[in-house]
Amino acid sequence: MIKTKYLLLLSVAFILSQCSSVPLTGRKQFNLLSDSEMHAMSFQQYNQVIAESQLSNNASQTAMIERVGVRISTAVESYLKDEGMEDVVDGFEWEFKLIDSDQLNAWCMPGGKVAFYTGILGVCQDDAGVAVVMGHEVAHAIARHGSERMSQGLATQFGGQALSVALANEPALTQQLALTAFGLGAQFGAMLPFSRLHETEADELGLYFMAMAGYNPEEAPKFWERMNAQGGAQPPEFLSTHPNHETRISDLNGWMPKAKEYYKPQSTGGVGRPTKL
Repeated sequence: MIKTKYLLLLSVAFILSQCSSVPLTGRKQFNLLSDSEMHAMSFQQYNQVIAESQLSNNASQTAMIERVGVRISTAVESYLKDEGMEDVVDGFEWEFKLIDSDQLNAWCMPGGKVAFYTGILGVCQDDAGVAVVMGHEVAHAIARHGSERMSQGLATQFGGQALSVALANEPALTQQLALTAFGLGAQFGAMLPFSRLHETEADELGLYFMAMAGYNPEEAPKFWERMNAQGGAQPPEFLSTHPNHETRISDLNGWMPKAKEYYKPQSTGGVGRPTKL
């Protein structure tokens, strides 16, 4: 009995030691993997995806993705630094690519590796529309959603086994878990959905991030209305098992007052901060 209680206490202590908080939302999450482990796997997978994909040769569209990505990542890093949370982006190596594909899709791997597909640009329409998607995808990386999903998968598969042993002895399973955690699945470029919790959290954080970067957050509900119109009878893959359109738009409008506290048009200089009265 004493041994059981001791092991239970050790287990609880271990779980607590692996808990962290998501910036801005404050949600507690459980991560077994270090950021360096996640980044190493992410960078390898990203390079493989890019190598196997046809990049867009449209210079203006490619420049738009890079421009919006740099603007949002810079604003987010500045905010995190001011809030004493710069460790969240330690080891990030931001990269923004545009893949020539009709898919309505975009994703961001752990460590800041972003890919957009040309198919979604018609819905984005302009920089502000790209910022809606960019903010959402960057939010997945900032909130460590990939690590959280992979940790859940490893915990389910291996139970009490040491993570290092699991990673060393099950490379194929580890790779599959990594692909799922990164939102890629078995076929490169085909986004598998994060959980509804992660999607909703990314919607919220993404709204704040685009506002911090000087993009009008009111463009976010408009983007999802356009995306809704693209769906028809079957929603596009980008929306598969995500929150439904009405819920998503309602949530965005509910977060809008807070987002506007961060919003400072770029012409004013700097990145947005909450207005303190």
